Amino acid sequence: MTSTNYLYFIVKTKPQFPGHINAGQICYIKESIYNKKKTVRERSPSSAKLPVFLLGSISSLDYEIEVSNMDRLSAQEVELLLALPEDEERLTWFREREALQTALGLTLGSPVIVEEGGEKLRGIIRYIGPITETPLDLISGKFFGIELQGEDRGNGHTDVSYRNTTFFPCEKYSGIFAAFSRVRPAVPSSLSPSVPKHSAQTEAEGLNVGDRVTYFIDEKCRHGMVLYLQGDSVKISTDKDESGKRGGEVEVPLHEVVKGEVPAEPESMVVDSPPEEPDTEDLYTDLSVNSVVEVTLGDRNSYGIIRWIGTPLGRQEIMAGLELEEDKGVSDGTIFSERFFRCPNKRALFVKLQSCRPDSRFQSASADPCNKMPKLEETERETEHSAGKLETVPPISTEQVKHILIGRMKGIQGHCNSCYMDAALFSLFSCSSVLDSMLFKSTEPQDAPIQRTLLQDIVNPLRSKGFVEGRHIMKLRQQLQKHGYSHSFTTDEKDPEEFLTVIMHHILALDPLLKLSTGGKVQESYCYQIFLDQNRLLLPTVQQLLEHSFHTAALKLAEAPSCLILQMPRFGKKFKMFDKIIPSLELDITDLLCEGLQQCMLCGDLAELECSDCFKESLFSHTGFKIFCGKCSTQVHSHPQRRSHQPTALDIPKAYLASSKPHTLIRDKLELFAVLCIETSHYVSFIKHGPNSNDWIFFDSMADRQGESDGFNIPEVHACPEVGTYLEMSIAELANQVPRDMKGVAKRLFCDAYMYLYQSPSMCLYR
Repeated sequence: MTSTNYLYFIVKTKPQFPGHINAGQICYIKESIYNKKKTVRERSPSSAKLPVFLLGSISSLDYEIEVSNMDRLSAQEVELLLALPEDEERLTWFREREALQTALGLTLGSPVIVEEGGEKLRGIIRYIGPITETPLDLISGKFFGIELQGEDRGNGHTDVSYRNTTFFPCEKYSGIFAAFSRVRPAVPSSLSPSVPKHSAQTEAEGLNVGDRVTYFIDEKCRHGMVLYLQGDSVKISTDKDESGKRGGEVEVPLHEVVKGEVPAEPESMVVDSPPEEPDTEDLYTDLSVNSVVEVTLGDRNSYGIIRWIGTPLGRQEIMAGLELEEDKGVSDGTIFSERFFRCPNKRALFVKLQSCRPDSRFQSASADPCNKMPKLEETERETEHSAGKLETVPPISTEQVKHILIGRMKGIQGHCNSCYMDAALFSLFSCSSVLDSMLFKSTEPQDAPIQRTLLQDIVNPLRSKGFVEGRHIMKLRQQLQKHGYSHSFTTDEKDPEEFLTVIMHHILALDPLLKLSTGGKVQESYCYQIFLDQNRLLLPTVQQLLEHSFHTAALKLAEAPSCLILQMPRFGKKFKMFDKIIPSLELDITDLLCEGLQQCMLCGDLAELECSDCFKESLFSHTGFKIFCGKCSTQVHSHPQRRSHQPTALDIPKAYLASSKPHTLIRDKLELFAVLCIETSHYVSFIKHGPNSNDWIFFDSMADRQGESDGFNIPEVHACPEVGTYLEMSIAELANQVPRDMKGVAKRLFCDAYMYLYQSPSMCLYR
């Protein structure tokens, strides 16, 4: 519906007839009909009516509304007002004609203040227009898509996409869609003709109104947004002034301003003099041009490659020009028209050389992060050189998870079908110590290098820095392959249980984790595969699956395990027996033990008998073996349908029966600490790292990739509190959840579980 064909009006006073039309509604009429009514309007201006249609109404009827009850709108004003949801709100803002006119002056790139959740956030307009599709020939509401800037980044609600359509690129949670009523120009004068035009020098520097900039006062790095430019100075809206107050203004000489921003920190500064030949032989023998380094900026580390080293005139410190991995720099290697090196825009950063340290992710690698994996002989020499006292870093606590583990390039870096090993090692060692004994137990001399690799190159870096480079995993795979356990350890994907059995049994000779009793004999293993004779369960918990599997195979636990690794029932990797499995946060193994005191499931007294036939009856609870005291067993089996049952006596130690003291019945429980999942042959893992329901993180060793065939994988760890929300639901609610509609990554946990890891809280170290 174009403005040349239609005219628009807003109803400013509710008409008596028709009564359903409200003040604030917008209506329209064809321009040709409006012109035909010109004579009528001129003859009776106070009582003339127009046959108008209501905008947004499904009715095709027109309504006669008095001209005196309406005010004329332009098509542009209609677009702005249609972004407001209520008629009353539209009328209120229509009467604020100044606000409407100001909004009409906003353009792409305008710096603005947007109200969001009671706060005023600063940003730049990146999109203006509709965000929903409308039927043919209907005018649409106009919204402002705003990219938040500075410290307000991350306080938005989108990235910015709406209904699967991306309107402009920006960082996650740094975009906002807003109606004009919530948007104000950051500087009212920026819409005024009195704003000075850019000088030639300004244009040469590439600065524009609304740009994020870094500026320097007393050699301190600060950030802000350009308000306007005049001559050799720049007016900047500051993120924080000297007193820490936000939203102030400062005028800075043009030569002290750099387009873009870098996180402020005391050591950061921009080199403003020509480079000199570096002489770092005595001071910094470990760092040179092309060294891979990391530097702390604010509250996080940034990584890059040294591209230039020099001592600027007038300064004592040796400076380094870094090419960063992310767009956190200030330029493309050019500062104040002086070029020091070339790199993509916003990747160059200049810092004191003493602020740099070797990149903890690639300390032994070349400057190229895509370098090939080192030969096994080289890595073994590194291990032998570093051999000494083995010290184990404690696992990451709940309080440390956010600071050490969360983010990109966190966890274990995937490389060449390593996801099965990445997920298994991350699950076992990131936040749990239950198997730490395998890291320092005595082992055979020929196996010691593998143990040192596991401890020094994988577990300790993971726990201390939150990152393990993929080459260290390849080093472990090369060592395992060299020992002859598999000729394809370095190339092919394996099953996690195959890797765990090799490392725990064949290499480190760890005592078996699981001792199973059946027919008076004890079998030992490291993992337990759940088997079911028939699928009578629809939406099982892990507790139910374990109990049904033990019942089917007539198994008992000879002793309580410190770590229980359960493989879910599957037909190979691809065919799941259940669409969903509900994680049991606690695994009660009391009834699975062949020795010890157990409670009658009905009265709670000391149990004496167990009935295998009762286990199958739906009358009883869905979990737990059916064990009774003598009295309750007699009552239960007096029913005609259960008289054929044959309960068996439990093995109760004679010392307990002979004692006259009251028996203390304590239930043995294991706690869930990790889940490995598989989808399309790719393994990922979930970690339960704390006591709260939302203390869950998700790890993918190959979440993203940098570069093509010669590139490298980017691992990522992120919080997934949505898992806790689903676990608090009832069985009925979970059954009704459509997997594809589940939030976040929860679907993968419930639908793709491959292996559950449980631990005994009393047997974990460092607690």
